[in-house]
Amino acid sequence: MTQNKFSNQDLAGIFQTIANLLEIKGEVIYKILAYRKAADSLRDYGGSVYDVWQEGNLTDIPGVGKAIAEKIDELYKTGHLEFLDKLSQEIPPSLTEMLEVPDLGPKKVALFWKELDITDLAGLEAAARKGELQNLPGMGAKSEAKVLAGIESLSRRTERTPLWKAWPVAEDLLGKIKQVPGVERAVAGGSLRRMRETVGDLDLLVAAENSSQVMDTFTSLPEVLRVTGKGKTKSSVEFNNGLRAQLWVHPPDRFGTALQYASGSKGHNVRLRELALKRGLSLSEHAFTRQDGSEILCADEEQVYEILGIPWIPPEAREDRGEVQAALDGVLPEFIELSDILSELHTHSTWSDGKVSILDMARAARDRGYKVIAVTDHSPSLGITQGLKIKDIRSQREEIAAAQEALGDSILILQGSEVEIKADGSLDYPDQVLAEFDIVFASLHVSLRQPREQVTQRMINAIQNPNVDVIGHPTGRLIPDREGADLDMEAVFAAATQSGVAMEISAHPERLDLNDIHARQAIEMGIPLSINTDAHSPGELDLMHFGVATARRGWVEARQVINTWEPEKLLSWLRNRG
Repeated sequence: MTQNKFSNQDLAGIFQTIANLLEIKGEVIYKILAYRKAADSLRDYGGSVYDVWQEGNLTDIPGVGKAIAEKIDELYKTGHLEFLDKLSQEIPPSLTEMLEVPDLGPKKVALFWKELDITDLAGLEAAARKGELQNLPGMGAKSEAKVLAGIESLSRRTERTPLWKAWPVAEDLLGKIKQVPGVERAVAGGSLRRMRETVGDLDLLVAAENSSQVMDTFTSLPEVLRVTGKGKTKSSVEFNNGLRAQLWVHPPDRFGTALQYASGSKGHNVRLRELALKRGLSLSEHAFTRQDGSEILCADEEQVYEILGIPWIPPEAREDRGEVQAALDGVLPEFIELSDILSELHTHSTWSDGKVSILDMARAARDRGYKVIAVTDHSPSLGITQGLKIKDIRSQREEIAAAQEALGDSILILQGSEVEIKADGSLDYPDQVLAEFDIVFASLHVSLRQPREQVTQRMINAIQNPNVDVIGHPTGRLIPDREGADLDMEAVFAAATQSGVAMEISAHPERLDLNDIHARQAIEMGIPLSINTDAHSPGELDLMHFGVATARRGWVEARQVINTWEPEKLLSWLRNRG
């Protein structure tokens, strides 16, 4: 019997395709949802579906019933699925490409196919450029232009893994590797250590005298789908979730140069090697080498920078954006640390789409050492969030007062709002209502695809409102699925400079918005920042480190972030803004 070792992600993709094709076909919703549920469950499953299949326990996986299990069995045994083969004869599988276009759903895809015989993305783009879509039912010139803009946005997507997906995987792997006898250190390198928004393969570095047991453990982990290489110094694997990883093992006395090399970036490493050459040395992942061939070993990464005559540069700043020259000139910033954060100013409670009460959120913030928490529930026009109605603002304030009394002076609770910047550029509450809040965030959630001039003016309107204190997650992006609004950031920052409003770095790893480039630009213009998690539950408060890492990538110092300030200074700033 042939056995085909599909990864969890492979299986999820197959059932997602079936769901999409059935929806385009117009099948009954419960069948579509069954396949979507199976796809989601297989994608998120922590173990190996292949191993579960071999054990005959597929229906133990949530979302996998008898019918889905039979199809997985067929895939593993034959390498294909007869049901999908027949479905593909009825409906071109290439139609699913069009579902990748933002805001394009199955009904529109079916319309394009049935009316214009468009079967793939290339055909859709050609038809849109010829003006053929705007005459279809429910379409028009604006809708056609929106389709073209969506197609163009696909070219800017990346196959790299979002940081928020890669991080927990790496943490789990490192935890297991550290348990191997003889392992002295185990850390991530590469894009993950530099905390980029997305990462390629995972690069894991281990300090150990003997590599054999480390390699055996790594390549035999239950989440490994296949081993693509195994050696004494380096092994490579692919996991069930689709991620790939490389693990290097170096002797402890050479670990410093190995870690520096593996952390990158490539441009940063080039600058360090140039410095080494000026000192009569060559620098590799193994050691510094003198001209006479003798070596200088570095057990710690700090030694590498010390030998080069510059202070240690944090990994987040190693992007070849002038950091080496700044180190030489002695003008590196005092990079913000997670411990500098004293307040969480953007959270949600059950008054909108939060999961717990104000008291529970405040208690969780206090337990994490924060001195201030602001409850900033959504305003009502963002319907999906069931936002705070004007008539309920006073009742919420009474609940805050009760929570404050329960917690005493262990933490200060502010009543805030995340007010919607509506599609017409107005704010969701009138000014007299906004003035009642202790702190006001203004955010974009809807109509993000408006033309640049229009969406930028919406943002500027909010910035110029004296009741607005912070602009929340400015572009509204979601990594990797939703591009942010096409804001003219030069104009936005110019307005922010005039108004004194703060710009948020959302620490939620699906946002990281402002990004690092814009964060650096903002502080260079003197615009204050605020780093917050946008937490909807107590556990999400622990996402703060992602926002701090983004700020460090932007060379941000603690003094430039309003929620590193002592409560008295923060409250004074808010009063002066009002």
